[in-house]
Amino acid sequence: MSRISEAVKADHALITDAYHAISSAEPEDRYSMKNKFIWTLDRYLRVEDLVVTPALEQHLTKHGHQRRQRLSDDFESINSKLRHMQRFDPAQESFNSSLHAIWVDLEPHVLEEERSDLHRLEDNISETESTELSNKYNRIKDMLQKPYGKDGAPDSRILSAILEMPREDLIVKLGLTDKTSDFFPDNVEETNAEDTQPRNDKEEAIIVSTIGDSDPIDPRNWPLAARCKNIAILFCLIFAQGYSAGAESMANADAAKEYGVDSALEALSTAMYLFGMGSGALFAGPLSETFGRSPVYLTSTFCYLFFVLGSALRPAFGVHVACRYFVGLFASGTLGSNGSSVQDQFSFVGRTFAFPVIAWANVAAPVIAPIAGGWIIADPDLGWHWTEWVTLAISGTAFLISFLFLPETYLPKLLDWKAEHLRRLTNDQRYVSAHARDLQQKSFAQRLKTRLSLPLKFIHTESVITVLGVYLILLYTLLFTFLSGFDQIFRQAHDLSEGQTGACFGTLAGGATSFMLAVPGLYLWARRREARLTSNTQDANATLEPEFRLYPGFVAGPLLPVALFWLGWTDVEMIPMWSVLGACFLFGLVLMALYTSSYGYIVDSYGVHAASALSAITMLRYIIAGGMAIGTRPLFTVPGFGVKWTMTVLGGVAVVLAPAPFVFWKMGPKLRKKSA
Repeated sequence: MSRISEAVKADHALITDAYHAISSAEPEDRYSMKNKFIWTLDRYLRVEDLVVTPALEQHLTKHGHQRRQRLSDDFESINSKLRHMQRFDPAQESFNSSLHAIWVDLEPHVLEEERSDLHRLEDNISETESTELSNKYNRIKDMLQKPYGKDGAPDSRILSAILEMPREDLIVKLGLTDKTSDFFPDNVEETNAEDTQPRNDKEEAIIVSTIGDSDPIDPRNWPLAARCKNIAILFCLIFAQGYSAGAESMANADAAKEYGVDSALEALSTAMYLFGMGSGALFAGPLSETFGRSPVYLTSTFCYLFFVLGSALRPAFGVHVACRYFVGLFASGTLGSNGSSVQDQFSFVGRTFAFPVIAWANVAAPVIAPIAGGWIIADPDLGWHWTEWVTLAISGTAFLISFLFLPETYLPKLLDWKAEHLRRLTNDQRYVSAHARDLQQKSFAQRLKTRLSLPLKFIHTESVITVLGVYLILLYTLLFTFLSGFDQIFRQAHDLSEGQTGACFGTLAGGATSFMLAVPGLYLWARRREARLTSNTQDANATLEPEFRLYPGFVAGPLLPVALFWLGWTDVEMIPMWSVLGACFLFGLVLMALYTSSYGYIVDSYGVHAASALSAITMLRYIIAGGMAIGTRPLFTVPGFGVKWTMTVLGGVAVVLAPAPFVFWKMGPKLRKKSA
């Protein structure tokens, strides 16, 4: 009959051998060893926590309680690292780092037990008691191992759920109690048989949440490479659907000629896209906060592809315009609230770098599309409908990549899945996430009504949304006025071809891209500011105020009217075209800076409701910009008004809005305290 110290040391030897085996194995051999190692170590931690630590507390009267607490802390630390390691591919360097981190915690634990704890325990109990503890130890270990065979291990899905299972649930699962005097009931098999029935206890629900700030289920704790991959995929999806906004902008004249309508009426195609975006944006954020980010992105993109195809098939004018509306409607699923995906995965400082990447795709794609569109239209063998075929090819590729590789990043949805795993594993239906419980308490219609009311409520009650909405309405009115009016700005004054006119859009894209040069500096500045704040407050979780996002707006706000007046008053034949191109470059830079500043401020101000806040402001800017795009297009051709006075009027509005970033810097904290 073995003693408890011998049983524990046997497991120590088993774990040590398993660690050295997997750490020295070739990457391709680790796949078959990974689950076995994690399971062996987790099983040991759980059995020791159920048998050895209570015995130490009971029999080492002087330091037993402190020692049990220390061991429990060790177990929690190692278990957390196991959960972290379980997500990595064994061929990744991150797997090696996690494996080493586990051993750093485990090795001193093993040495201290063998040199001190087990000796003191054996000195304070009889041989019979030691044998009984050993039997309990081995018996529980056998019970845990039984479902997987003598040398087997759970598969990755089950292992993930086991790693998340609290100790209390394992006690219930095995038919144990937490009292050392009644630690192992005689009729274990009978107790287990009863426990296999699903529990629907009327007790209070067990709310599943994250385990500390470093919980690996939180997307912000995922490896940086994985988060960068997600942002790159989302970038492709945003770029493809933003590209569709400007794909036809150079085709106005050709399309109007084919359909037999006035070229101003053909601008309705762009306006209907904007109306579709605005009306769809109302749903995008609330739906993503209900069903998760990826389902909304993928479902809406799948539908969007059919209407891009419809636009490309040369339908009648009315059908074409209707297709453009639905292209915008379903593009809003991605374009309406994509900033919330950045908020899901990055901290305040990380968003300083990540959000401008997403913002560039939103801003630059509509002005890059006309560059390609101009040369497509100029080719007599292609024609203007090929602008839609190119859009379909780009969007289809982005959709396929996203379908295969874009994971869910909305933490409440991930906690839903975690709760589902725990319910399956424990047969206890009380496990539920706060998000799922909220969904269960209301019907789908009630949930949708509540969620859809949020954007409207933000518009009505939040001055932040209202003022920044007006700012972005102006920017998008200008942007889409350019898309439909560039032929007036460049073709008439400077006699350019379609291809050359489309190429002029490159200055807008160049200006937007030039802002990206400032992003590393903003990132380093944010890191230093947050480090100083953490040091001053002694709070590791301290973050900067959202007003930090307004700094780019301080510079860009006053430059917006400069760009508009510059463009309007120098677009004449006697002044070289380079002047107008310079104004367009400046406008591209300002557009990118104000977009990043405004959206970053909203995301940081509204936190978990950022998607709904973004939906509100997106709806405002697209619907009103759509109407303005129709209204301002004819102004370019009105005698005595033209480009000069159209830009002057819009520049005057920009002068009024220029102080907005400074006002929010001063009043923002007070406004956010009054937030509804």
